Amino acid sequence: MASTAAAGFPAADASKAELMIGGMTCASCAARVEKKLNRMDGVTATVNYATEKARVTFGEGLKLGDLVATVEKTGYTARPVARPERKAPAGAGSAAPPAAAPDTYAYDGEPRRTDTSTDTATGPGADTAAVGPAPGPAPELEADPAVRDAEAEQEASIGALRQRLVVSAVLAVPVVLLAMVPALQFDSWQWLSLTLAAPVVVWGGLPFHRAAWTNLRHGAATMDTLVSLGTLAAFGWSLWALFLGDAGMPGMRHGFDLTVSRADAGSTIYLEVAAGVVTFILLGRYLEARAKRRSGAALRALMDLGAKDVAVLRAGREIRIPAGALVVGDRFVVRPGEKIATDGTVVEGSSAVDASMLTGESVPVEVTTGDTVTGATLNAGGRLVVEATRIGADTQLARMARLVEDAQNGKASAQRLADRISAVFVPIVIALALGTLGFWLGNGAGLTAAFTAAVAVLIIACPCALGLATPTALMVGTGRGAQLGILIKGPEVLETTRRADTIVLDKTGTVTTGRMTLQTTHTTHGTTTTEVLRLAGALENASEHPIAQAVAAAATDTTGPLPAPEDFQNIPGLGVQGIVEGHAVLVGRPRLLADAAIPLPSALAGALAEAEEHGRTAVVVAWDGEARGVFGVADAVKDSSAAAVSELRALGLTPVLLTGDNRAVAEAVAREVGIDEVHAEVLPEDKVNVVKRLQAEGRVVAMVGDGVNDAAALATADLGLAMGTGTDAAIEASDLTLVRGDLKVTADAIRLSRRTLATIRGNLFWAFGYNVAALPLAASGLLNPMIAGAAMAFSSVFVVTNSLRLRAFT
Repeated sequence: MASTAAAGFPAADASKAELMIGGMTCASCAARVEKKLNRMDGVTATVNYATEKARVTFGEGLKLGDLVATVEKTGYTARPVARPERKAPAGAGSAAPPAAAPDTYAYDGEPRRTDTSTDTATGPGADTAAVGPAPGPAPELEADPAVRDAEAEQEASIGALRQRLVVSAVLAVPVVLLAMVPALQFDSWQWLSLTLAAPVVVWGGLPFHRAAWTNLRHGAATMDTLVSLGTLAAFGWSLWALFLGDAGMPGMRHGFDLTVSRADAGSTIYLEVAAGVVTFILLGRYLEARAKRRSGAALRALMDLGAKDVAVLRAGREIRIPAGALVVGDRFVVRPGEKIATDGTVVEGSSAVDASMLTGESVPVEVTTGDTVTGATLNAGGRLVVEATRIGADTQLARMARLVEDAQNGKASAQRLADRISAVFVPIVIALALGTLGFWLGNGAGLTAAFTAAVAVLIIACPCALGLATPTALMVGTGRGAQLGILIKGPEVLETTRRADTIVLDKTGTVTTGRMTLQTTHTTHGTTTTEVLRLAGALENASEHPIAQAVAAAATDTTGPLPAPEDFQNIPGLGVQGIVEGHAVLVGRPRLLADAAIPLPSALAGALAEAEEHGRTAVVVAWDGEARGVFGVADAVKDSSAAAVSELRALGLTPVLLTGDNRAVAEAVAREVGIDEVHAEVLPEDKVNVVKRLQAEGRVVAMVGDGVNDAAALATADLGLAMGTGTDAAIEASDLTLVRGDLKVTADAIRLSRRTLATIRGNLFWAFGYNVAALPLAASGLLNPMIAGAAMAFSSVFVVTNSLRLRAFT
C-alpha cells in the first residue's frame, strides 16, 4: 500500500473532518481504526462499519494528512470526504458555474462531495460495497462526474464480489457433494476434490488471506484472521493427509458428520470445509454488501431529488444553466411538471406544488406571489417565477440530507458496548480455539476431533453481526423517516422516545395553524352575511393587522373583489372606520361602538359573550349608526390536531398545552383537541421553567414547537420536536424535525423512533445470542466447521435483513 505523507494534504481550518475508510471487513476493524485515531492527541473519532466512514474532531497543530497517515499505518485506506470550496460568481448575472480550485477542499462539517472508491492494495476493500456518497447540495452532486464515478465504482466492487462468489460456488458444490454423499465417491475422487477446492481456497479466499496478512503485519487480528486461519488450516491438513498420509490412496472413502470426526488423522481430509466455508462467507459478504447498499437507498434517493438544470432570467431572457450555478437573488422560471431548482420566494404566478417527496404529504399546496417554495418540489400547476433565497448547502434538501447522514453516523449506547466487545473478541476466539485443541488432545479424543473442534471455533465466531446491528437499523430507519418528512438527529434520540411519558405542545403554529381566521359570523335580523362581510372586509382589507386580514380574506372568498373604502382611518387599539359604498362603517372592538354611542342589540350581545367564552376575538361591525354583526376570529385549530392528540395518548404520552395566550383561548383549544392539562399566559422566557417543573415531577418530557421563543424549551426538554415549517432556531435546538407542519407526524416520528430502537435491540440480542450459543457448541465438538461457516455468514445477513423491514414502516 502506498504511504501518503501528511504534507500532501492541506491543513484544515475547521476542526472537523470525515474520512472514507477502505478495507474494513468487520466490526473489529472499525474498532481498531477508532482506537488508533482516538490515541492521537486532541483527536476524537467515531468509526462506523456500515457506512465505512470516520467522523473526526481534531485540535490545532494537526493536519488532515496526519489522520490519513494514522489510518494507513493501521492497515487500512483513508481518503477525505470533501467538497470543492464554492467561489461566488462575479455577479448575479453571470451564468458561469462557481469555480473551484481542484486541490482546495473545505473540511467544515458541511455537506460535501464524496469519493467512495477504496484502495484494493490492502484488504478486501474492493469486495465490499460502500454505502453511498455523503449528502450535499443535490444539484452539485448531480453535476459532479466524480460522484457518478464513485457510484459506478461501488457497483463494480459488488460485481467483482459477485463474480468471485459465483466461480467459488460452481467449484465448491461438487467438492461438498463428493464429501457428503459416499455413493458419489469414485476411485481417486479426492484428487478431483483437491483440483476443484484449491482455486476456491486460494483465489476465492484471497480477500480474507490478504486482509489477514495485512493485519498480521500491523500486529492485529480481525474476522479475516479467523476465516483465513480456519480455511488454510483445513486445506493444509488435507494436503498433508493426501500427500503424506493415507488419504490419497485409491479407493479411499469419506463419510460426513454434522459433529466432529474421530477418524484416523492420516486418512481424513477437510477440502469440503475449506471450500464450503470460503463460499458461504463470500455469499454472506455479498448479501451483506447488497443489503447495506439498499439500506442507504433512502439517503441516495433524497440527494437525487434536486433539479439538474434551471431556466434563469438574464436581462429578460431565459437561459438554461446547471442548477448548481444559481446564486442567491437569481430569478428563475418553473413550468408545470418541472422541479423547483432551489429554495426561494414566488415573485410571479400561482400554482399547486407537490412536496410529497420531501414531506410525505400527498396533497399539493397552493402557492402564489410572496409564498416560499422549497427546492426539489414539483410544480404541478401554472408557471412560476421564483427568486432564489437559499442555494447549495443552505437549502432545506441539503439540510435534510445532512441531518439524516449525521444520524446514520452516530452510535447508540448499546452499540458502543458491542464495539468494545468486538475490539477484543478475535484474540479471545483464537485463544479459545487453541484451548479447545489442547482440551480435546488432553482428553485423548485424537488429533482429528481436536482439530475439527478448533477449526469450528475459529470459523463460527465472527463478530460481524455485532458491528452491523445498530448502523444498518439506523440507516434504514432514518432513511425511511426522511421519506416521510421525519428527520432524526441521532441514535441517542431513539432512547429518549422510548422513555418519554409527557409531551408538551406549543399552541400557536403547532396545535393551531398560527394564522387568524374567521370562525363565526352573527348578524342582526334583516342583514345578510354577505352584506356584513362585503362592507367590513372592504375596510379591513386596508389594514395590516392579522385580525383585519382574517376578515378581509374571508370576505374575498365569499363575495369576490372588495370595493375600495374612502376616508379610511385606523383607530389604534380599537379598530377602523371609513366610507364604503356610501355607508359610514365601523369595524373593531365593542368599545369602538360604545365610544360612538351605538348600542349593541341583545342578539349580538349574546354572540359577543359566546365568542369570548370560546376564546375567540370578537369583532363588531356597524354602519349608518347601527350595529349589524359580530365576527368571531381565532387562530384555527389544525384539522389533524385532535386525532394527533389521541394517537399520542395511545403511545402512552400525556399531552400538555403550553401557550402565551390568555387562559380562555387556551382552554377552548384544549377542549377542542382533548387536552386536560393547560399552561396559559406563559411568557416566552418562562416556557423553559414549565418544562423544568414537569421534569422535577419525575416526568420525561418531549416538547413540540416551531417558533424562536420555543428554541430554549426545545433544548431543555428531554426530547425536542420542531415543526419544519418553523424557524431555524427551533429546528437547530430540536432532536427531531418534522418537515410537514402536521401534528400527526409527531406520533409517526415517535412510533418510527421506537420501532428503530426495537430493531436495534433485536439485532443486538440476536448477534450476542448467536455468539454466546454457537461458541460452546463449536468448542464441544457439536458443529462441523462447514455448518459453522454457513451459520456465521447468515448471522450477518439476518441482522441486515431484519433492519430492512423498517423500509415498510407507514
